[in-house]
Amino acid sequence: MFIGHFGLALAAKKTAPKISLGTLFMSFQFLDLVWPTLLLLNVEHVAIHPEETGNRVLEFSDYPYTHSLLFAMLWSVLFGGVYYLIKKDRRGAIILGLGVVSHWVLDLIVHFHDLPLFPGNSPMVGLGVWKSLVITSILEATFFCGGVFLYLKSIAFNNITGRIVFWFLIVFLIAVHVWSIFSPAPASVTELAWSAQFQWLFVALAFWADKNTTPRHTGNI
Repeated sequence: MFIGHFGLALAAKKTAPKISLGTLFMSFQFLDLVWPTLLLLNVEHVAIHPEETGNRVLEFSDYPYTHSLLFAMLWSVLFGGVYYLIKKDRRGAIILGLGVVSHWVLDLIVHFHDLPLFPGNSPMVGLGVWKSLVITSILEATFFCGGVFLYLKSIAFNNITGRIVFWFLIVFLIAVHVWSIFSPAPASVTELAWSAQFQWLFVALAFWADKNTTPRHTGNI
């Protein structure tokens, strides 16, 4: 899943209106933000199968430190804990911590049997919805469109800059998602890892857009 994660982050703004959308993006996409760096460091591994199509092109053979259930929970405690130390906001920290874990839960729905429960000799899980492009697309679209709707219900744009940057971000996310479905396989793991680092651009745009908005109702920072 890709834009579905961002959709949940957008929806979370309704629950935590004063947490920046950029911070929410970091939380809900955190596992995939860390993953390409661990690929570059040769700590985690992925196999590329250019002869395959769709979601079978990438074989996630070894990623226990970002995509095991145990580490997803540990990352959630770390992310929420750091936020709490900075903001002294328990409610916001819990929401962000749950955001990190939600990534693993959504991945569980779509991934093949490649998600470990813990590092080492772990059972692999995954419900395999990726087998159907139609069902996967419906899920992604539902999460994403629902998230956009709830986000817009949660904020008011202060100026034209916020509106333009926000809609550019939404179109950009959709374009990248479509490209990821129909693009050729990456030439190497290094190319894949560096291209995945561009997800930080979504985070930066989310901070920029959200900075030019005002929550429609009060909430915890």
